Amino acid sequence: MPADTQHNDNEAEILQLLQEERTFERGFRLLLQTYQERLYWHIRKMVNLHDYTDEVLQNTFIKIYKGIKKFKGNSKLYTWLYRIATNETITFMNKVKKQKTTSLDNEESGLANTLHADSPLDGDEIQAVLEKAIATLPEKQRLVFNMRYFDDMSYKEISEILETSIGGLKASYHHAAKKIESYIKNRI
Repeated sequence: MPADTQHNDNEAEILQLLQEERTFERGFRLLLQTYQERLYWHIRKMVNLHDYTDEVLQNTFIKIYKGIKKFKGNSKLYTWLYRIATNETITFMNKVKKQKTTSLDNEESGLANTLHADSPLDGDEIQAVLEKAIATLPEKQRLVFNMRYFDDMSYKEISEILETSIGGLKASYHHAAKKIESYIKNRI
């Protein structure tokens, strides 16, 4: 069964289990089992460090747990989950930025330099260069690029998650791709 079909089947089952108090905990465990890894990697691509990712993921699931009964089904469950994860990540990143006294330029280059030490890829030079290129992007471009390129989300899905226009997303993705291409050409 394709992964998307499986997630849709799980989504219906999860929502049904979450409706009743006696099956709520089982439904939430199934939600965790179904979406935890996808949300982990979504967050990880934005914050780049495992420890930060774990912290943001934990905050995300706390928020989901507290708010799941308010989910009205106006969007897909995973879209709602991604929106919460994205917002938690942005909040976390803004908090980290405020705590640092370095300039934005130093922060971005510092992020790019930390990737090599915490990269899950052993010795894959091209992948490391790509990760460093992505780390130099402004936050919104990095977010859009990751969701489109790595998560293979449609512009419509990204638009629902980020609550922004499809045209703006396409422009952000295009600019991000050009910056990444330029960065890679200068490094390889």
